[in-house]
Amino acid sequence: MSANKPLPRVGSPLSGGVTVAEGLGLPEGAALPAAAGDGDVAGAGAGSPEAKAGIPSATSAANGKSKRLRKGMTNSFWPESMMPTESPHRGFTAPDVPPASVYDQCVRCGLCLPTCPTYLETLVETSSPRGRIALIKAVDEGRLDVASPGFVHQMHECLDCRACEAVCPSGVLYGQLLEPARTQVERVTGVHRSPGERAVRALTLGLLFSNLGTMRAAAALLRFYQRSGLQKFVRGTGLLRLLRLEALEAQAPRMSGRFFVARDQQWRGDARSTKATAFLHAGCVMTVAFAEVNDATVRVLNRSGCDVVAPSGQGCCGAIAIHAGEMEMGRELAKRNIAAFERSGADAYVVNAAGCGSALKEYGVLFAADPQWADRAAAFSERVRDVTEFLDAIGISPELGRLDAVVAYQDPCHLLHAQRIASAPRRLLAQIPGVVLREIEENAICCGSAGIYNVTQPDMSGRLKRRKVEHLLAVSPDIVATANPGCALQVAAGLRDAGRSVEVKHVVELLDDAYAAYRPESRAPSARASSIEG
Repeated sequence: MSANKPLPRVGSPLSGGVTVAEGLGLPEGAALPAAAGDGDVAGAGAGSPEAKAGIPSATSAANGKSKRLRKGMTNSFWPESMMPTESPHRGFTAPDVPPASVYDQCVRCGLCLPTCPTYLETLVETSSPRGRIALIKAVDEGRLDVASPGFVHQMHECLDCRACEAVCPSGVLYGQLLEPARTQVERVTGVHRSPGERAVRALTLGLLFSNLGTMRAAAALLRFYQRSGLQKFVRGTGLLRLLRLEALEAQAPRMSGRFFVARDQQWRGDARSTKATAFLHAGCVMTVAFAEVNDATVRVLNRSGCDVVAPSGQGCCGAIAIHAGEMEMGRELAKRNIAAFERSGADAYVVNAAGCGSALKEYGVLFAADPQWADRAAAFSERVRDVTEFLDAIGISPELGRLDAVVAYQDPCHLLHAQRIASAPRRLLAQIPGVVLREIEENAICCGSAGIYNVTQPDMSGRLKRRKVEHLLAVSPDIVATANPGCALQVAAGLRDAGRSVEVKHVVELLDDAYAAYRPESRAPSARASSIEG
């Protein structure tokens, strides 16, 4: 909000229909403070996120004691009847508390604002990383209820894309705040879900993602629905529209014709130069909806001189559970992958889904407070590599055939921001003869997929999807390349909505296509992509 505009009244809207009053639990029409004085919390002066979000200031910035908070808030804005009192929802409760050592690093410079997708769409302070950090801090200090609608909304409106982390001069690890905050919200609000909502959550998180056999069974039913003609029939009846399932059904990925099941397989690489043994993270959704990407990953790794193993003990990385506020469930899923890798004897844990890779690389943080698993998790995370990162480091075979195509590369947020990998996929694509690689505007802005965000926040997700597709189409690509399944689904849906027929492929699929197109006489050894444009 600009300095020359009056601060909103409590009834004014924030985003998603949530008002300042709902966020703070105040009566409609109450005026927000014009400014905070020097005697308030350090940094909570005029123009601060706290003032913009309407968060009351406090004498103590840390302990959240009711008496000290009340003393610091006796002003005209906060009449006695509105003073915070002792509440079971004031402050966070262990375990999984957003660390003050992280949020206190924020100097409120605002450099994160132009990188935040939800802020760009709303221009609302509380829809920015700076605003959300202020909200998290306010809850931790007892000045805001963890169950307040505004806080709950903002914790879930955030995409967790980590763009703010990449530009933060203070090095604030925002993800280490958001994910515990969501867990705190879930702990308080989850008990109030309807029986139907609890059943859906238990089915998806507790059954499908925790048991890949169950996921494959459900995927087989979905595959039958999609391929038997039943889908076309049901869509034609209007039943989906009547049940308000039309949008959700349209978002379901098309199931692979053959699932990729990790059964302790071993694939031998090029015998001329075995470089390493790679543990392939098969994933969960990847095994049933992107099995062809896993197959291509095996072939490209083999072609690059690596043996590949797919141990049966692995499973979901836990990212979906963690993002949904179920950190303990995420830990249980993570333990399987750590133990499977330890047994495998592999040199590296290679993953071809950027969102999974980000979660896998953060197991050390996830288990930091667990003395039994902390060292094992940290050692595991040190060996995790995104497939593009790994291939770029070990070098790929030069036996690449020609693919004459204009390719636009779409950066997955959890590869670009969370893992800080930008050049590796581009260097790999640049080695394919005939490829013209074009850069797009706002490549660092999220496409709106963000795990299951397109299901839980369809409006914001749709806005970001259209924004991304507009920039992609501006460079007239034949193919959109990416490195994350969620991004692939989101972009493909956006292209269909725009009425455009453009292929969306994983980087390793393009490398695999190029290897399949190779003919010894078709290219000189030094041939490279025709150009890189941007």
